[in-house]
Amino acid sequence: MHPALQSWRDELSARLVRFLAYLGGAAVLSTVASHLFQSPKVMGAITPVHPPEWMDVERPFPAFALSIPEAAHAPASYAVRRHAAGGGRKDILALGKPDGALPYLQVEIYRAGSEIVGFDDPKMEIIANAHALKPTHVNPLEEPLPSKFGPLTLVSFIAAKGTQRSCLAFMRTYSDPRVQLSGWFCQGGMEFIEQNTLACALDRLTLLAAGSEPKLGALFAQAELNRSYCGQRVLAATPKYHLLWKALDKKLELRRSDR
Repeated sequence: MHPALQSWRDELSARLVRFLAYLGGAAVLSTVASHLFQSPKVMGAITPVHPPEWMDVERPFPAFALSIPEAAHAPASYAVRRHAAGGGRKDILALGKPDGALPYLQVEIYRAGSEIVGFDDPKMEIIANAHALKPTHVNPLEEPLPSKFGPLTLVSFIAAKGTQRSCLAFMRTYSDPRVQLSGWFCQGGMEFIEQNTLACALDRLTLLAAGSEPKLGALFAQAELNRSYCGQRVLAATPKYHLLWKALDKKLELRRSDR
């Protein structure tokens, strides 16, 4: 090969190598500069996400039942929530629509874990739990309500969220096992719910499965012995609930017809 051609080929190869090296270096510098100047902005826009204390359990297995035949037409729901750190469990049963004029009953059974040392004052906890309903005209009642679970602490209030309703909230706590029974019974209008109506509804709260908690099973077994069958001591199926859904619905119909 002619010496001039050989020299040209060698020079071209060297130039090509230098050109490729230049492109590679430019790409590296561009990447480094992008990280240096953009990373602080990106990091500043990221907000740390803290997991919620209570998590909803998907497809929960019901441990309790609330059977009220006269409310068979009312929508029913069952939810279970677990405390992420302490392991506590809340079973929440509901009948009716939470923001409608028709009767609505919610019952929560809270089995505490290590997330709390002990339960707070019942009346204060009732008001705190009902915060989502925007309670007004809150009136803690002095006399507890007798029930098959023992005396219930009561607080009456008006729910301002959605349709204005009168509500009767309740709570009962136990130290061994550490269980808290709470909830409320609401209906449309300003007429407060009769206390025996609430006791009658809770008469039908039963345990389906205690799992590995024999003390919980014993608590509900004792409650069944105290069951009043809505004021009728009978060794038979619970009588119809004359004071519950149908009676309350009828009152609402009468109010509408009087207008």
